[in-house]
Amino acid sequence: MTQNTGWGPAGQGPGGPGAGWGGAPQWGAWQPQSPQPGVIPLRPLNLAEILSGTFATMRRHWKQLVGVMLAVQAITLPVMALAVAIAVASVFSHFEPVFDPPFGEDPTPEHVVPLLVAGAVLFVVLCVIGVLATAVMASLCPAVLREAVMGRPTTFRTMWRAAFRRAPAVAGATLLSILIAGAPVFAVLAVWVPLLIATASEHNAPLLVGLLPMFLLVAAPLAVWLGIRFSLAPAAVVMEGASPVTALRRSAALVRGDWWRIFGVTLVAGMVAGAVSWVIQLPFQTVGMIGMIPAMAGVENGSDATPAGLIAALGFAVVAMAVGGVASQTFQIAFTQLAAGMLYVDQRIRREGLADAILAEVGAPAPAAAPTAPAAPAAPPRPESPEGPGGN
Repeated sequence: MTQNTGWGPAGQGPGGPGAGWGGAPQWGAWQPQSPQPGVIPLRPLNLAEILSGTFATMRRHWKQLVGVMLAVQAITLPVMALAVAIAVASVFSHFEPVFDPPFGEDPTPEHVVPLLVAGAVLFVVLCVIGVLATAVMASLCPAVLREAVMGRPTTFRTMWRAAFRRAPAVAGATLLSILIAGAPVFAVLAVWVPLLIATASEHNAPLLVGLLPMFLLVAAPLAVWLGIRFSLAPAAVVMEGASPVTALRRSAALVRGDWWRIFGVTLVAGMVAGAVSWVIQLPFQTVGMIGMIPAMAGVENGSDATPAGLIAALGFAVVAMAVGGVASQTFQIAFTQLAAGMLYVDQRIRREGLADAILAEVGAPAPAAAPTAPAAPAAPPRPESPEGPGGN
């Protein structure tokens, strides 16, 4: 899919920023019907329209969303499992000396250090894989949303390519936003941890441990403010083709002046996504626990429960819960990312006249202008007096 200049930061309607359908409607005045080539009307959106547009996008393009996300997880989960297996196999001989040393002896550094190094390397590898997988899914949602807003169909292949093409930039923008938003918390920990180590042998350590939640409460509001400020960066990366740093600047510019509104919509969208994902996961958890009941009942009653039966019951429960977890996580990621993309489109419509650029791209006619009121009839000429203009 080629990047259209109409979605770029300079893509505005003929009237410039805020022109056309980007301006807020005036109450009481006649307003033409808002054009709607896709899932949302091309005008400033309210909360209900943002949520309904998000659900409509998922309903119309669920095959592409679910297909790409499942493909990503089908690739990353085995790679993660392979990384864990390699790490465990490389230091397997050190497990027993560390976790089951001879009586009265402590583990030696020659056994502890390899475990720590392997654990640290494995943690970094799993984080990198997880970030890349999340970036692919985060770049997929704005790509799908762009086509949904314009009312265009999508295919698995085009969305797969679009998601992977912008995934590195989305990963960069996400990491930068996390580092910036987490800076207040990191600063608190950078001060608190050395103080805790310095006072570990004194009686002040419990006091510092008790003060940590208070310090974090002071840093949390700033972290939330920064997180919302840069929350539109992934959408800017995909829809504008921006670099990570440029996307952060674009997000900050679009959020400026509307922080509370964007925070509220993001919070509500997150709550909706969490509730629906819990409902999705609940049946799978219930089925998994029900499948464990016969085997567990046999063990408690002292009957001859075979190990194969226990393993089969446990495997069934694990598979059922894993399927539910994947399904709920897929929905939650897709819904929250699409809602953030809706906010991005809404802010562009409000401030930059993006609606006119969308209409031009899809080839839709411009909306009709509001009818003008008929001119008032001219007053009839005043008759002159019989004496003529001179009067008396």
